[in-house]
Amino acid sequence: VLLALQVRLVMKAYSFIRENVPRVLSSVKDKSSTVPVPRISQYLYFLFAPTLIYRDNYPRNPTIRWGYVATKFAQVLGSLFYAYYIFVRLCIPQFHNSSQETFNLRGLVLCIFNSILPGVLILFLVFFAFLHCWLNAFAEMLRFADRMFYK
Repeated sequence: VLLALQVRLVMKAYSFIRENVPRVLSSVKDKSSTVPVPRISQYLYFLFAPTLIYRDNYPRNPTIRWGYVATKFAQVLGSLFYAYYIFVRLCIPQFHNSSQETFNLRGLVLCIFNSILPGVLILFLVFFAFLHCWLNAFAEMLRFADRMFYK
């Protein structure tokens, strides 16, 4: 989780620098009196907005739909509980039974192959919970209107 957060922050910092350095350098080259430096509030909004492309202004919705936010957070919680249920019912019993026996490669391979399908389902649930529900909830709370993630 920390590694993913750090990668996201590095990508956002790179986008911020890539968009602003050419503007600053061109204003310095033209010897203009004002240097177009973004405000701190624009950078903070960009840090929390679900996008990796920096712009000074993003399209914004006029209001926050709190029912939509609550629904998305409920879907995140439901996905986490369902992933926990799948993990406890389908993955842990496979390895719990094998821990009481002596180690053999055949038993380990069988445990791993019996856990592949539940593992893939958990992976889909985590992707749905984070990429769809979590990011849409924060986009709604920030009134971020540009949500064409899948187009």
